[in-house]
Amino acid sequence: MTIRLHDTNARQIRDFVPLTAGCVSIYLCGATVQAAPHIGHIRSGLNFDIMRRWFAYRGYDVTFIRNVTDIDDKIIAKSAEQGRPWWSIGYENERAFNDGYDVLGCLPPTYEPRATGHIPEMIEMMRGLIERGHAYESDGNVYFDVRSLPGYLELSNQELDDLRQPSGEGETGKRDQRDFAMWKAAKPGEPSWETPWGRGRPGWHLECSAMAHKYLGSAFDIHGGGIDLIFPHHENEIAQAKAYGDAFATYWVHNGWVTMSGEKMSKSLGNSVLVSEMVKHWRPIVLRYYLGTPHYRSMIEYSEEALREAESAFARIEGFVQRVTEKAGETVAPAAEVPPAFAEAMDEDLGVPQALAIIHTAVRQGNSALAADDKEAAVDRLAEVRAMLGVLGLDPLDPHWAGESDRGEDLHGVVDTLVRLVLDQRQSARARKDWAAADAIRDQLNQSGLVIEDSPTGPRWTLGPR
Repeated sequence: MTIRLHDTNARQIRDFVPLTAGCVSIYLCGATVQAAPHIGHIRSGLNFDIMRRWFAYRGYDVTFIRNVTDIDDKIIAKSAEQGRPWWSIGYENERAFNDGYDVLGCLPPTYEPRATGHIPEMIEMMRGLIERGHAYESDGNVYFDVRSLPGYLELSNQELDDLRQPSGEGETGKRDQRDFAMWKAAKPGEPSWETPWGRGRPGWHLECSAMAHKYLGSAFDIHGGGIDLIFPHHENEIAQAKAYGDAFATYWVHNGWVTMSGEKMSKSLGNSVLVSEMVKHWRPIVLRYYLGTPHYRSMIEYSEEALREAESAFARIEGFVQRVTEKAGETVAPAAEVPPAFAEAMDEDLGVPQALAIIHTAVRQGNSALAADDKEAAVDRLAEVRAMLGVLGLDPLDPHWAGESDRGEDLHGVVDTLVRLVLDQRQSARARKDWAAADAIRDQLNQSGLVIEDSPTGPRWTLGPR
């Protein structure tokens, strides 16, 4: 068994060889909390949640760090616009992110450090870089000297002489306009912390280098994030860490975007879809299916039609789980191991689309077994399906999704009461052998978007594809 991952730095899929046998250390660039999350933000956390789950299934002890950037230019700008403390805005949105991760079934990280809680570590790293000649202070700012490090820009495969990086506002005294700020001198009214070079606040890139070093040491296995972070953020993280003397990450793994009309989902473009709003209209488990089942490196083009297709596909899986559970008369436990073909797909760069095809094949086989009244075979397929769904965080019988079988318990209860009244009329028609009336009622319900199935315990309704 060998897990293989696409390494952005190597530009190829590589065998995963952990630094410590049986363990895997992962650092994921998490939220910058200037606003509430849209589904593009949460996709990254969800993709790496699946990675984490697969490593755990394969027997690894996983340490998973997902940071919070709770101070940056955008947070400060929002603070000025809204007349609120910067920390209030950051904390409110940090909670919104955590709610988004949780509602879509992401496991909590091992540690979730905030940038502002690690100023001493940042000061120590800057001091070391200045002593080694890789950084310098000017007017209270501390800059990294990009020409001091051979290999700078290898991750993004750029040439330094071709790079154009304009100076940021207030970043004075640069030796080279492409040098980047690790520490920004204090401005009136902005939050600041004391350092040997004067008061100021951290630059974005320094935060992650310092926090990764603190929680994972000088070398760790996997650094993850969205493809938009390759440059400048991850490139500059590498520069700081390696100039400081760290080996840093062995593998670099990046996920694709959620796009709308071909553009990256972004609040600045006005095309974002907030998680808090999406879960009012779509079941969270369906959103997880929609965001988590494409390959993590692929782009997802957002559309209502695509979500409806995901809803319909998951309904086929969920319907099978419900039917076999009723047939068995008890909850069928997940199998101890996933089928070999599923494992092979997941081992090869987390091939979730190929793994999902194995799930749907098992569902079709299970439905055929049900049709043939082969309870034993149907139960066996369900055990396999639950094991596979569990790896993806999509098992509808998992306690996390309890009570989530429809779009809100209150709405479900109201609809269920109304549907039951109609179903009682249908049952009365069947009892008097008025099959035409019974079929007409069922057809009317189907046209309303409800699917009616006759089960051993009586008629059951589910929400069909919209």
